[in-house]
Amino acid sequence: MKQFQYIRPASQAAVLDAIAKSGSKIIAGGTNLVDLMKKGVMSPDKLVDINSLPLNTINTSPKGLHIGALVLNSVLSENSLVLDKHPLLSMALKAGASPQLRNMATVGGNMMQRTRCAYFYDTTMPCNKRTPGTGCGAMGGYNRMHAIFGSSPQCIAVHPSDMCVALAALGATVTIAGKKGERHIPFTEFHRLPGEHPEMDNHLATGEMILGVDIPDNNFAKNSYYLKVRDRQSYAFALVSVAAALDLRGGVIKEARLAMGGVAHKPWRLFDAEKFLAGKAPTEENFNKAAQLAMQSAKAYEYNAFKLKLAPATIAEALKHAGGLA
Repeated sequence: MKQFQYIRPASQAAVLDAIAKSGSKIIAGGTNLVDLMKKGVMSPDKLVDINSLPLNTINTSPKGLHIGALVLNSVLSENSLVLDKHPLLSMALKAGASPQLRNMATVGGNMMQRTRCAYFYDTTMPCNKRTPGTGCGAMGGYNRMHAIFGSSPQCIAVHPSDMCVALAALGATVTIAGKKGERHIPFTEFHRLPGEHPEMDNHLATGEMILGVDIPDNNFAKNSYYLKVRDRQSYAFALVSVAAALDLRGGVIKEARLAMGGVAHKPWRLFDAEKFLAGKAPTEENFNKAAQLAMQSAKAYEYNAFKLKLAPATIAEALKHAGGLA
């Protein structure tokens, strides 16, 4: 690990000054960044500790539920407002990492975490995300954990977060601050697909920081479910995960929300399946049809072809739980 400067500004303005140059990285819990620094995958010149900022609140607002960027994953998962209004988020958080990591990881840090692709972490292997132009080791290598949606010839890695899958399904909005003021991005647009620039994980520009996320009020609390399929029950990343939420009234699905993890470079919303389910009865047949519809653009690689069967089965099963059929 190379030497770096460490500072802890006392104000948001001071943080924005400190991160104006590209060699600076924000640190809060450090559960991902420190690992990457130890392995030589990332080598920032300066770490800017933002734990002094007042960004650790959870409260209701005219926009719905506001969650500060420094709220710990463990605190968020047990918060009474979250459990009452958005239990899907709590389920996703508790499915992620380990209790020890959730006690350190923050909401903003969870959003900013890098892929856990083995080729990205191994500095002896080619990786366009780590070093653009060197190639994708996973493309012709061992790609069991990798993407079936939205990949490109440059990268087939997947986004590792569970929390972000739930926030995508719930239609959250991200608040970002920079020198020019604040801006707001729909959560589904915050993370990027790899395209020609897999080194760019999201749309946060140099000199900007995450202030928090807002989840709009909805009618999904009674009928939501997060299902994560993984190699072991604890501390494992998703092979496939599904966040399912239904607004059920009078035996009819008024609105459906579906997002997947473990299948794309970003949390993957299933918009076509959502549209199909709207106005229909919550039946196993309709859930199976929605699951198959969601798979239309899927593409597998040598070692992850099993996801073409696992993914629709997981979608249908998550919907059955959300719809009260399981």
